[in-house]
Amino acid sequence: MNVRSQISMVFHLDKCIGCHTCSIACKNIWTDRKGTEYMWWNNVETKPGTGFPTAWEDQQKYRGGWELQDGKLRLRSTSKAKTITNIFHNPSMPSMDDYYEPWTYTYGDLFNAPEGADQPVARPISQVTGEYINIEAGPNWDDDLGGSPVYAESDPNLKNLTPDQREQLFAVERLVFFYFPRICNHCLNPSCVASCPSGALYKRGEDGIVLIDQKRCRGWRACVAACPYKKSFYNWSTGKSEKCVLCYPRLETGQAPACFHSCVGRIRYLGVLLYDADRIEEVAASPTDQLVDAHRSLVLNPRDPAVIAAALANGIHESVIESAQSSPVYKFVKEWKLALPPHIEFRTLPMLYYVPPMSPVMAHRDETTVGGVSEEFFHDIEDSRVPLQFLANLFGAGHQGKVLYALKKQKAIRTYRRAVTVGDIPMDVATAMLREADCSPEEAEAVYNLTSLCTFEERFVIPPMHREEAIEMMRDPLEHKGSTGFGFMESPRRGL
Repeated sequence: MNVRSQISMVFHLDKCIGCHTCSIACKNIWTDRKGTEYMWWNNVETKPGTGFPTAWEDQQKYRGGWELQDGKLRLRSTSKAKTITNIFHNPSMPSMDDYYEPWTYTYGDLFNAPEGADQPVARPISQVTGEYINIEAGPNWDDDLGGSPVYAESDPNLKNLTPDQREQLFAVERLVFFYFPRICNHCLNPSCVASCPSGALYKRGEDGIVLIDQKRCRGWRACVAACPYKKSFYNWSTGKSEKCVLCYPRLETGQAPACFHSCVGRIRYLGVLLYDADRIEEVAASPTDQLVDAHRSLVLNPRDPAVIAAALANGIHESVIESAQSSPVYKFVKEWKLALPPHIEFRTLPMLYYVPPMSPVMAHRDETTVGGVSEEFFHDIEDSRVPLQFLANLFGAGHQGKVLYALKKQKAIRTYRRAVTVGDIPMDVATAMLREADCSPEEAEAVYNLTSLCTFEERFVIPPMHREEAIEMMRDPLEHKGSTGFGFMESPRRGL
C-alpha cells in the first residue's frame, strides 16, 4: 500500500448562485497578463450548455483523456508514434474560436472624441491583434440560457435522453438550468502530465497539485489536447502552457485558494485525502459502470491504524494525517457518498467532486395556471425538471444509480430538517425517508451543519505543507530561510 496525500475539493452545486465572483478573483490574480486574456482557470458554466471552450465534453471532437484498448490505458490524443507527427500540429487542438477572441474597447474615444451631436462610443478591438472585431463569443456566452436552441440543445450530456426528456428540458413552462463551476481537477491519473513530450508537467509529491515547469515547457501544447476538461491553456505571448495552480502559494501559508475564499455561496470545500497510489492504474482501467465505486475505493480511511502506519512510513507527516481525519472532502466523498467526480469516464480520476444539484419540480399548465406535478411538499427525484439521465451523464458515467442515491439522500435530509424546524411534516415520515435514503438522523444533522452552518475553518481544512522537507532535498533549510527574497533565482553565469 503506497499511501500518499492529495489536496482535494468538493463543489456543492445546490448552493451555487452563478455570481462568477470566483472567476473574477482568479482572473485578477493569475490571468491578467499578456497572452492570458482568453484564459479562465476558473469559469462558471450554465448547464445545459456547451461550456468553455465550446463543447469541451465532446471527446469525439477533442480526443482528451484516456481510453481502454485491449484492457490497457491509452491516451486518446497522442501516442509515441503520434508525438512526432503531431508535434507541430495536433488536429484535436481547440482553436481560438473554440474559446473566444479576447477583446477590449477603445475607451479613449469616450474621453477624447471632439464635441458633436452624436454620443461617442467605445468600439471593441481584439486584445491579440489590436484590430476592430465583431464580438461573436465570450467565456460565458450561454450564461443563464437554459432553454437556448443554440447552446443548451448542443450540450453533449443530452445523449441517451429520450425525446420526452429533451422536451422536458426545453418546454417553456419546464425550463431549468443550473451552474457548473470548473477549475483544474488535479487528477490522480492526469492525461496532461502523461502527454507532455518535454516532461514539463508534474504532480507534486507532497500534495498532488499538478503544475507546469515554465523552464522546461517548450509550448508543444500536447497537454491542451490531452486534458479532457480543457483546463490547460497556451500563452500565445510567452509560448508556454499554463494552468490552474490551485493557488499553492496561498495553501503553503495556510490560506484558501482565491476562488474558494471569495465564493459568495460558500459552495466550496477543501481538504486532504489519503489514497493508495499502487492502485491508480487498476482503478482507471475499471469497467465504466464500476468507475465511480472504484474511484471512491482509492480513498483510504485516515483513522485506520494500518493506513496511518503506511502513511508515516511513506513520509507523510502526522499533522497531514490529522488534517485528513478532519477533511470535509472525506465526509462528502467517502462517508456520506454525496459527492461525485465529473466525467469519470475520461479515466483521469479527478480529485474535484461535485454534490449534484436538486432542481425544481416539473411544472404543468392548467389553462392559465402553472403548477407542480407533485402534491407532496418535496417532489420525487424522478419528477425533477433536470432528467436524471442528464446528471448521470455528467457525474455517473451514464449510470443513474450513484446520482439517484445522492439526490435521494439530499431530499431526505431536507424533509427531516423541515420536520425539525417547521413541523408541518410528521417526524415519523421524515425518519422513514432517512432510512430509505440510507441516512441516520445523526448523519442528517452532520450534513446539514457542514452544508448550511459551517465555519470557514470547517470548509477549508488546509494541511501544513512542510515545505522544509521538500527544500531539504535541494539545500539546507536554514540557508534557504536566510536567503529567501534576496538571492538569485538562477545561478550566475558569465557576464552577470
